[in-house]
Amino acid sequence: MAATDIVVKGAREHNLRDVGLTLPRNRLICFTGVSGSGKSSLAFDTLYAEGQRRYVESLSSFARQFLGQMPKPDVDMIAGLSPSISISQKSTGQSPRSTVGTITEIYDYLRVLFARVGTGYCPQCSRKITAQTRQQILEQIAQLPAGTRFLVLAPLIRGQKGEYRDLFEDLLKQGFVRARVDGAVVRLTDDLRLDRQMRHNIEVVIDRLSAGPASRQRLAEAVELALRMGGGDLIVSPEPDDDSASQSPATPGSAGGRPASSQPADSARPSRASRAPSPVPTDIHLSAHYACTHCQLSFEPPSPQMFSFNSPQGMCHDCQGLGEIYSFDPKLLIPDPSRSFQQGCIELLGGWREMGRWRRHIYRGVADTLERKHGLPQGTILETAWEELDPQFQDMLLWGTGDEHITFTWRSGPSGHKWGGKFEGVIPKLLSQYRTTQSRMQRRALEKYMNVVGCATCGGQRLNPQARSVKLATRSPKNQDKPHCSLPEVCALAVTEAEEFFRELELDEIGAMIAAEPLKEIRGRLQFLKNVGLDYLSLDRTAPTLSGGEMQRIRLAGQIGCGLVGVLYILDEPSIGLHPRDNDRLLETLAQLRDQGNTVVVVEHDEDTMRAADHIVDFGPGPGVRGGNIVAAGPAADVMAKSGSLTGQFLSGERKIAIPQRRREGNGQRLVIRGATHNNLKDIDVDIPLGRFVCITGVSGSGKSSLVNDILVEALRRDLNGGIGNPGRYSAMEGLEHLDKMIAIDQSPIGRTPRSNPATYIKVFDDIRSLYTQLPDSKARGYKAGRFSFNVVGGRCEACEGNGSNRLEMDFLADIWVTCPVCEGHRFNRETLQVRYKGKSISEVLEMDIQEALVHFENQPRIRHKLQTLHDVGLDYMKLGQPSPTLSGGEAQRVKLARELVKTSTGRTLYLLDEPTTGLHFADIELLLKVLHGFADAGNTVLVVEHNLEVVKTADWIIDLGPEGGAEGGWIVATGTPEQVARIDESHTGKALRPVLDGPSSNGKGTKKPSTQSATKSARRAELAKSI
Repeated sequence: MAATDIVVKGAREHNLRDVGLTLPRNRLICFTGVSGSGKSSLAFDTLYAEGQRRYVESLSSFARQFLGQMPKPDVDMIAGLSPSISISQKSTGQSPRSTVGTITEIYDYLRVLFARVGTGYCPQCSRKITAQTRQQILEQIAQLPAGTRFLVLAPLIRGQKGEYRDLFEDLLKQGFVRARVDGAVVRLTDDLRLDRQMRHNIEVVIDRLSAGPASRQRLAEAVELALRMGGGDLIVSPEPDDDSASQSPATPGSAGGRPASSQPADSARPSRASRAPSPVPTDIHLSAHYACTHCQLSFEPPSPQMFSFNSPQGMCHDCQGLGEIYSFDPKLLIPDPSRSFQQGCIELLGGWREMGRWRRHIYRGVADTLERKHGLPQGTILETAWEELDPQFQDMLLWGTGDEHITFTWRSGPSGHKWGGKFEGVIPKLLSQYRTTQSRMQRRALEKYMNVVGCATCGGQRLNPQARSVKLATRSPKNQDKPHCSLPEVCALAVTEAEEFFRELELDEIGAMIAAEPLKEIRGRLQFLKNVGLDYLSLDRTAPTLSGGEMQRIRLAGQIGCGLVGVLYILDEPSIGLHPRDNDRLLETLAQLRDQGNTVVVVEHDEDTMRAADHIVDFGPGPGVRGGNIVAAGPAADVMAKSGSLTGQFLSGERKIAIPQRRREGNGQRLVIRGATHNNLKDIDVDIPLGRFVCITGVSGSGKSSLVNDILVEALRRDLNGGIGNPGRYSAMEGLEHLDKMIAIDQSPIGRTPRSNPATYIKVFDDIRSLYTQLPDSKARGYKAGRFSFNVVGGRCEACEGNGSNRLEMDFLADIWVTCPVCEGHRFNRETLQVRYKGKSISEVLEMDIQEALVHFENQPRIRHKLQTLHDVGLDYMKLGQPSPTLSGGEAQRVKLARELVKTSTGRTLYLLDEPTTGLHFADIELLLKVLHGFADAGNTVLVVEHNLEVVKTADWIIDLGPEGGAEGGWIVATGTPEQVARIDESHTGKALRPVLDGPSSNGKGTKKPSTQSATKSARRAELAKSI
C-alpha cells in the first residue's frame, strides 16, 4: 500500500457490509457489480459525501449556513481522501438559460472574442459601424427640435460597486455642482451616501442647454468636455416639460431636473406580440468610438456583457433573453382555417354577430382601408377563408399594422363616427386583456389558446439588435455562402462545424494577437466535446433538452478544460447514450483526466471501460441484502481469475448473453411512419415490423430520439391511447389498426416523494391492506383499508405523520433526521401495529424484501402473483416499502416492467423503451431481455432505442440511423436482422456487431433502405452510399 493511496475502512452506508479497501491514487478505477450491490453507496454516498463534508466543514460557520451539507457517511475511516467532484447522470438544472455553451464556459470566451475583435454592423442599414467625429456628434445633437431642453452628461461609473465619496469631492473641486446617480440628478454639495454593496451608474452633468442656434458655441464646449471626461462617450438627456424645465439656464455643472430613464436610443423594436407605440427614448448615447454615420445612430461600445442573454445590456427585452415568449398561438386561435374572419375563424372572437357593434366597425374599417390601399375588391380580407388569405393580411389582422396610421369613418344613425390611429391587432389586444384581467377563470380560458412561441423581435436568438449585428468572418468552406456570422449564428452550429469555423477564422495581425487566448480556450473545449462523442450538439442547445448522459459528458468536457490537478472525480456511467464507435474517444478523455494528476472513479458496466481501467472493484455477490461486499479487486486479469465474480465470468467469456437460435418473423403486419422530417430526419419512411423485438440504433445525434420519442410516442399517445400528444413533423402513419395500445417505459422515477414505493406502484399494497382488513382483529375493531395506510389520518403515527422520523434543523450544520420517539420508526400508531398476519404487523411487511414476502404470502395467490413479477425482473432484493426516490433509473424501469407483467397480455401492445440497459450489469441485462422477449413471445411488439450490443445482437430486427450525428444524420443506413446489418460496411452499428456475433449467418442480405421508400428517396440513398 502506497502512502498516497486512498484507504477506506469500515464502510457501512446503506447495504455495505463493513467494507474496507485501498484505492490507488492517480488511476482510472472502475466500480462494477449487479444493480443494488453497493457501488453507488461507496462511490457517491461514502467517498464523495465525505470529501464534500470535509470541504464544507473547513469553511466558517457563517458560510456553512448558506450551503447544503451532506450527512456524515457511516464509515470508520477514510485516509488520503482528495477534494472530490461528482459528475452524475442527473441534470444540473432545467433552466432554459443554461446551454451547452454556458455549461462548458465556451460562451463566456465567445463573448470576449466578439467584444474585442468582432466587426459591428448597423442593425438598421447593415453598414459597417465606424467611429464618429466630434463634429458629427455635434451635428446630431443640433438636430433636436428647437427649444428642446436637455442635459449633457459624461458617464464616469457604469454598473460598479462602491461609495465614490472621493469621486464626488473631486468633481466638486473641478467646479461641477450636479451629477446623475442611478437615474436621479443630485447636488454634489449634498451628503451623498451610496450603498457600497450595490452597483451604481454615475454621470456628471456638464451643462443644461436649449436646442437652437444661440447655444451652438456653448454646446460645442460641452461636447468637448463631456467626451474628454467620459472617455469618448456622452449622454444627451432631454428634460421633461415640467416646472424644473422652466428654470433659467445655468452655468456648466449647475443643471437640474428629475431622474431620466436609462433606456438606450437604439432599444429593440417591440415584437409583433406587443406592437404598441414605444415611448420616445429619453437618453441618447453618443460615442466618438462606435456609431453609424449613415443612420446617425450611436451605440454602446461592445463589451462582454452586451453579448450575454442573461444581462440587461445584451438580452432581447421582449423575451428577456429566452428566445421565446408565452403568447397566443395562431394555430390554437384558429382551429378551423377553412372559415373566414367573418365566419368566426378566430375562436376567441366568435362569429361576426358575436363581436359587438363597435368591434365590427373597427375590423370593417381597417379591412376596407387595406383593401383600397392594395387594390383589392371590397370584402376580400374579411370574407376569404383564412387558409386562402394572403399571409400579409393574416399578419396584419393578428399582429396589427405597426406604425401605419389608419383613418376611416362610418355612419351610425344620423351622425357619423371617425376612427384614427394604429391598429394593434387581435393578439396584442388579447395579450393586454390577459395581463390586466383579475379573473382567474378568464385567465384559464385565455391560456387554452396560448403556447410558448419563438420571440418575433430577436427571432429566437435571445440578444438585442446591436449584439446580433456584431460579426466574425471565417474562410471555412462550409461558410462560403455566409462568411460573416453573428454570435447566435455561431452558437447554432454543431460542435464539428464550430470547430472548423474557428480554425479558419479570418483576423488581421492585431486581431489575431488579441484573440489568441480566447481562441485557445474555445478550440480546446470544442475538441473536448468532440472527444466525448457530443460533436452533433450545437452550443445553443438548452439544458432541459439534454439527456442525463449528454449532460454528464458536457460537464466532463468542462472539467477537463478547467485543468484541475489532485482531485478525486467520481462519474456515474459516462458511457450512457454513447455508440460503441465513440467509446474509444471517451476512454481517451478519461485517461487524459487521469494523466493530469487526478484519481478517476467511474461506476460503470461497459466492458470496454472495465478493460481500460487500471483497477476494478467488483461488488456483490448479489443485490441488496445479498450484496455489499467486495468480490474482487485489482486489474482486469485478477478479476477474471476470481471464480466468485459475476463480472469476471462475463469478461473472461465463461458466461455470456446468448444469441437467439432463431429470429422471430413477426405477424406480417407493419407500422409505417412516412415523411419524417422532425429535427434532423431527412424525410424518411420507417417500416416497423410488428410482433417482433425491434432495435433502433445509430450513433449519438443520428435521429433515434427524434423518431421514437418525439414522433412515434407522441403520435401514438394521441391517436392510439387517446391522450394528449404533440408529435414532431411527419406526413402520415399507417398500421395503427394492428395495435390496441402503446406503453412507453422509461427510467424516470416512479414517484417523487418518500411515501411512494414499489408496493404502492404495482398495487400490491392495496391487496395487502385488504388482507389485513379481513383479519379478526380488524373486523372486531371495524378497521377499513385506510387504517393501514401511512398517508391517511387514522392509522398512521401523527407525531411524524407517517414518515417514521422527524427532521431536525441544525442551521449551519447538516439537517438530521431523528427516529420518531412515539412510533420508533414504525410509521403507524400502536393500535394499528397490533393487527398481525402470521405474526407480522403492516410495518414489518413493508420492511420485508421481495424474496421474504413471497414466502410470507405464499397462500395469497393475488398478492404472490404481483410479488412474483418483481422477482422475475430481478428485484427480489428490494424492500416492499423502499422509498421511490432512492431507486436507481434501472430499478425504476424494472418496477414499471413488473407492473406491466401484472396485466393480462393482449398480444397487440407496442412497448417502447429508451436505452433500457442504463445502469444494468450483464446479469441484470439477462433478466431484462428475458422479460422483453417474453412480451414479444406473447405476440406484442417491443421497440427499444439501444447502443448496448448485448441487447442489439438479440433483436429480431434492426433499424440503423445515421450515418453520423446532427446534420449528417437522419437517414436510414441499414435495416434487417443483426446478421444482415453486420454485412453493411456503411453502418457503424454493423461494424461493431461483427466481432460480437459468432459469425455472420447467410439468412439474407442487408438493405440500406426499406423497400417502401420512393424513387426520389432511393436516389438520395444512392448519393449517400457514394459519399460514405
